Amino acid sequence: MNDQLFQTGVPDPRAAAGIGPDAPLAARMRPSTLGEIVGQQHILGQGTALRGAIESGRPHSAILYGPPGTGKTTLARVVATTLDGAFEEESAVNAGRAEIREVISRAEQRQATSGRRTVLFLDEIHRFNKAQQDALLPAVEAGTLTLIGATTENPYFEVNSALISRCQVYELKTLDPADIRVLLDRAMADEERGVAGRVKVTPEALELLADRVGGDARSALSALERVAAAGGEAGVPEVEDALQAQAIAYDKGGDHHYDYISAWIKATRGSDPDASLYYLAVMVEAGEDPRFIARRMVVLASEDIGNADPRALSVATAAAAAVDRVGMPEAAINLAQAATYLALAPKSNASYIGLNRAREEVRQNGPELPPEHLRDSHYSGAAKLGRGAGYRYPHDQAGGVTDQPMMPPGLEDSRFYEPTEYGFEAEMKRRRDAADLIRRGHLSAKPDWEPEDGPERP
Repeated sequence: MNDQLFQTGVPDPRAAAGIGPDAPLAARMRPSTLGEIVGQQHILGQGTALRGAIESGRPHSAILYGPPGTGKTTLARVVATTLDGAFEEESAVNAGRAEIREVISRAEQRQATSGRRTVLFLDEIHRFNKAQQDALLPAVEAGTLTLIGATTENPYFEVNSALISRCQVYELKTLDPADIRVLLDRAMADEERGVAGRVKVTPEALELLADRVGGDARSALSALERVAAAGGEAGVPEVEDALQAQAIAYDKGGDHHYDYISAWIKATRGSDPDASLYYLAVMVEAGEDPRFIARRMVVLASEDIGNADPRALSVATAAAAAVDRVGMPEAAINLAQAATYLALAPKSNASYIGLNRAREEVRQNGPELPPEHLRDSHYSGAAKLGRGAGYRYPHDQAGGVTDQPMMPPGLEDSRFYEPTEYGFEAEMKRRRDAADLIRRGHLSAKPDWEPEDGPERP
């Protein structure tokens, strides 16, 4: 590792980084100054802390978090060109604790002999395990190193909290199509580094390319390079052909895994079947584990639909069984059926809320013993203790409801489950209220369990 990868004042850091004419187009066209960077104004606009730190040549420890192709490595390289000190670069894919210790040793030597600062750019920091991340902590805490980490994964999931607490987390956003178009136009116009003179691409094709890469500048430039390799003139069909090889940006073990299942849950809870199918399609196309999706369906069926439509749980569990029996890709059809049913089912979280209320009561006041007539009476000697004495079997009562209290003494008036007026839960509320009246001695007649004017019984 060189003492300083990019010397301050180098006109073109691409050459210092070994980026020659045969390097990929995305590398050749990488911005080398803050002024060339497109997008990310929320962290790089005039007056922002990060821009001020970079322009002063004294950046603070930071973690750059965002999807591929949003400029994390570019930003680190720009830091290198303005740095008042030494810049070292490692990739967590290749580096281990030994390499990190060597970087720290050089940083300590610089600090002791010349007072020079060291910035370490650690790409894909999320690939470091806890022990490797811990090796960085003392040097960052002592100011021996200024750390700039880059990651496509949510650092709050993947980076030690102690290390995060010593860094500023900056989230880079996916680029707008207009930003991507700026980069494509640069590449089309640059004769030395770009593709000028090698291919002519129609404006419509460039617009399509800018729209279709999902804000990933690297993917856009790579696709343009594939188009340019054929030479001549290129229109929409040629760009579409170049985009066919593009993979969906999705990491099953990382942030997107949680983002898309969260979006699916919220869209389904929000009764939007089209959004539910869209997020399901993203997960299926990206190779998400269908069993994971099915498990979330089963949970949602009870948490967000509950007794408003008791059939929802059956639909969800049937879809989960189909995933195990049929397997992918056909099981995607079963998941789609379940997703649309769950999205359009009436919604109620009354059972879930009721459980939380009951648990909170137990946490706050401890468990109360059941009434004597409900306690276990099957063992020898139970009768002498009064266990089960006076219990009246509901099946021997007209209507199957007993007038005996069921709650522990002191909790007779507690209410945890509050059914809504939606779907079948309205009928559940009618039945609950009738049974309550009997137990409170306000009704002598037994309830009719068949609905009268309420929702059709499933």
